[in-house]
Amino acid sequence: MRILLVEDDATLRDMVAGFLRASGFAVDAVATGKMALVQAAVSPCDAVVLDVRLPDTDGVAVCRALRAMPSSPRIIMATARDSVQDRIAGLDEGADDYLVKPYALGELVARLRALLRRPSETLPPRLVVHDLVLDVATRTAARGAREITLTTKEFAVLEVLMRHAGAVVTRERISRHAWDDNFDPSSNVIDVYIARLRRKVDEPGERVLLETVRGAGYRLGDATSVAERA
Repeated sequence: MRILLVEDDATLRDMVAGFLRASGFAVDAVATGKMALVQAAVSPCDAVVLDVRLPDTDGVAVCRALRAMPSSPRIIMATARDSVQDRIAGLDEGADDYLVKPYALGELVARLRALLRRPSETLPPRLVVHDLVLDVATRTAARGAREITLTTKEFAVLEVLMRHAGAVVTRERISRHAWDDNFDPSSNVIDVYIARLRRKVDEPGERVLLETVRGAGYRLGDATSVAERA
């Protein structure tokens, strides 16, 4: 999942971004409302953690602009303003949730995961391709009766492949989903993770699900595969 963090306090921004990355999210972090809108337009994200007090504009106005985008992300407003009226203002402009600073980083992660589990045509909470199952809510994976242990980054790569089951997924799409804008697309990191996933997903004697499409990308399942909602 790709998260856009909008926070003008550099120390807090680095701390929150680091925790989110350690929790398995790809994170783009910016300091102003203008930068947030540019970033959201260039690199669409699944959710935004949005500070209300920004140096160039009010976060409520940014929330309104994000909601007007064709692919509108989920939005959590984060602010030191704790009055009921402030919360109502943010929610009325389209925020999905509200956190009052200082907030626990674990709670932020839990709220993000809860938001991203909500029913959506593009974000089914449970993905199934043949006998391979990935549960986004519990962060678990299994193939048949066999449990698969994944690192946070392996989970993110497998997730994007399963959300586009049967289709060729480019390296660019994988990097957008699992890494932030600091990722070097010329590196072999994606190839390394694909090799790891292939060993975990396709054990000897099992139907091969993960394949490399030379010059194009990677595909999980065949053309008839569908990512199913539980």
